[in-house]
Amino acid sequence: MAIELTDELIQLEAAAWAEIQAGTLTVGTAHAVQAAITAHAKATGESRFEVEAEVKKRVRNPGA
Repeated sequence: MAIELTDELIQLEAAAWAEIQAGTLTVGTAHAVQAAITAHAKATGESRFEVEAEVKKRVRNPGA
């Protein structure tokens, strides 16, 4: 079963990924992403690890 992600999660991870690539990732951005992943996993009953892996996959390797 595919993990459904919200636009907010995708946008937060995209912002974090852009900051990582620029070497400017802040604790605030990283915390926001992790908090959103945790909340989404809890709300949907999915594994937090699987939600995090899926959001990173979609943002960092969109063609995969």
